Amino acid sequence: MDNFVALVPLALFLLFTLGACLVVRHRSMKAEGNGFVKEYFIGNRALGGFVLAMTTIATYGSVSSFVGGPGQAWSIGFGWVYMAVVQVTALILLYGIMGKKMALVSRKIDAVTVVDVIRARYGSNLLANLSAVIIVVFFAATMVAQFVGGAKLFEAVTGYSYLIGLVMFGVAVILFTTFGGFRGVAFADTLCGIAMLVGIVVLAVGILNAGGGYEAIMGTIASNHPAMLEPFSGGNMPASLYLTQWLLVGVFTFVLPQSVVRTMGYKNTKSLHRAMILGTVIIGAMMIGVTVLGVLAAGVLTDDLAAYGGSVDNIIPLAIVRTLPPVFAGVAIIGPIAASISTVASLLIASSSAVVKDVYLHYREAAGKKPAERNVAISSQAVTLGIGVIVFVLAIVPPDVIWKINMFAFGGLQTAFLWVMVMGLFWKRANKTGALLSMAGGTLAYCAAMATGFKVADLHQIVIGAVVALALMVVGSLVGKPTDKSALVVFFPEKEPGVADEPDKG
Repeated sequence: MDNFVALVPLALFLLFTLGACLVVRHRSMKAEGNGFVKEYFIGNRALGGFVLAMTTIATYGSVSSFVGGPGQAWSIGFGWVYMAVVQVTALILLYGIMGKKMALVSRKIDAVTVVDVIRARYGSNLLANLSAVIIVVFFAATMVAQFVGGAKLFEAVTGYSYLIGLVMFGVAVILFTTFGGFRGVAFADTLCGIAMLVGIVVLAVGILNAGGGYEAIMGTIASNHPAMLEPFSGGNMPASLYLTQWLLVGVFTFVLPQSVVRTMGYKNTKSLHRAMILGTVIIGAMMIGVTVLGVLAAGVLTDDLAAYGGSVDNIIPLAIVRTLPPVFAGVAIIGPIAASISTVASLLIASSSAVVKDVYLHYREAAGKKPAERNVAISSQAVTLGIGVIVFVLAIVPPDVIWKINMFAFGGLQTAFLWVMVMGLFWKRANKTGALLSMAGGTLAYCAAMATGFKVADLHQIVIGAVVALALMVVGSLVGKPTDKSALVVFFPEKEPGVADEPDKG
């Protein structure tokens, strides 16, 4: 009976979210007249500030943020919290660097995806196709990690099997992404973001009560593991780890395609500014808060890691089970599972757009064979469903240590798109030779370094990938043929005096 009680809040949340996003999608299709592709993949560029902030946060905050990260904090201490603080900068960098220019460019060239912008900037179908492949491959790895993390958490908290959990929310997220489209996903992300905050508060109350209050918990930690209170955690958080984690989970996240595409979907500049302020406050409370809970859990779960299954991924599920009654455990579990759902939904719709819009529709239209709107709709939803099913199947046999899988995919996407996007938007000399070399060479260098465990000065392999990608971008752009000036006008316009540089007034 207790297991069933813990299951009820999650089941109700999934049903409500599924129904709500389908209603939003249905109403938007009746109200908007811009066609299926723009509505399904970019929400007709109509996101308001709050929804824009919440969908970006929900996409950024994965199950790794709520399970793997706090689990590491339980093991390492406040050093992991200090590392996580950099995540507060994520939305400021995204909206501040990419926000307005991506919105302006995408409207001028009628772009629906990040790959659309890359194709227009560099004039290279090969680069666009490579971008689409990289997006699908690394997104698939991330989605598998999200499915696994959510299902493991479900199993630990409710007592039902891993497979039941995988089916339960896996089917839900695939359905509302397939039929809800970008706007439905954005609305679902908003609900998931709210659920994450509620889950953090509920778990915080449970841990503080179980540990006898904050002072008692801190006393237990100081007695058992005093190094956890130090910034470098007794050598477990060296300066090299700080630096590379700040790059990986903070500074470089503004080029992740799943986040950049959201800068193409907001309604007006007022919405962008509101999202930047609200989003920064919320993401700070969320990411720092849940990581602190991981440290505080060390004052409640005081045995060695071996007693908890030998994996830090088990810490937060056990903290939920041991500190909360079943019904509140069911509420707390919604937060991290919502993080998993929102991330999968965003990556799924982006993967579908890479296949349908960036490859299939581009070549059909280039050949003068533009498909009917109904066929595009069926194809898009079929591809979304198909990718979702493939990822679901891959998650049936779960891999270990989900946060490492997530970080690998983060690093791969950042290496591939960092200089291609930044220099494409802000350096006129960047050309397709440099972009191709940067994306292909940098990604290969990163993957090779990860596979062999090769590091420089004990820094994470993202540094190798980023440096190689930068060098190749600069060299390739200097020796390659310059981009045609007519293609650069959209990206580097000659501003007329007094003309407002706004994506949409209002």
